[in-house]
Amino acid sequence: MALVTGASRGIGALAVEALLGAGWRVVGMSRSGTVAEGAEGVPCDVTDADQVASAVARVVEQHGRIDLLVNNAGLIEAEVPLWEADVEEWWQVMVTNVRGPFLLTRAVVPHMIEAGGGRVVNINSGSGTKERADLTAYCGSKSALARITGGVAAGGAEHGVLAFDLAPGVVETDMTHSMRMHEGRTEWTAPGDVTDLLLALASGELDGFSGRMVRAGADDLDTLRAWSARGLPEGARMLRLRPWGEDDPLAT
Repeated sequence: MALVTGASRGIGALAVEALLGAGWRVVGMSRSGTVAEGAEGVPCDVTDADQVASAVARVVEQHGRIDLLVNNAGLIEAEVPLWEADVEEWWQVMVTNVRGPFLLTRAVVPHMIEAGGGRVVNINSGSGTKERADLTAYCGSKSALARITGGVAAGGAEHGVLAFDLAPGVVETDMTHSMRMHEGRTEWTAPGDVTDLLLALASGELDGFSGRMVRAGADDLDTLRAWSARGLPEGARMLRLRPWGEDDPLAT
């Protein structure tokens, strides 16, 4: 059984439909509870600890287990330098993009452990791996999300719990259309590239990438499968501090 947040539109709705098509039972969370036909909808504010705990308990009670958690719900702020940012808007991006996945993962993983394992897929972004003059909340939140992913992967390994960062590229959605940086864009990441990666992660084909990032529109699925089976080098596809050379005291 799969639980998807931010399921009413955009990438969340795509994820729900793809999982349903692959034979998964799916529960979709959104503030309104709206979800694609064939899935069960649960209204929930993912930043509210009590609502999350209650919603997850309800899902487990009704379905017995949660095998896959897709943390997709997210926000983005106005594209301005940090010193011009609206305080409340900036912080709400951090709350939604970091507190939300934290609360859902915290509520779901104990049930996964009890059931013998599971997988967490965090919808991340390449923006979390670099700096921008604007979008400091969004970039910072996605960097933090990668650390959550890595921590869950490290701590969950002995319990059969794996965690992944899935960067969806630039899919044509309401969010991307609202962004100045994408004005005039004519080339978009194909939704199928995103859902193919999600289904591969969900099925266990890419378990070697636990704690690491894959990116739709850039990664070739067969290449990822090969690397997953072979094993990746230490730190590959993870956020790391790059030393200036071997004599950098931070190199070890």
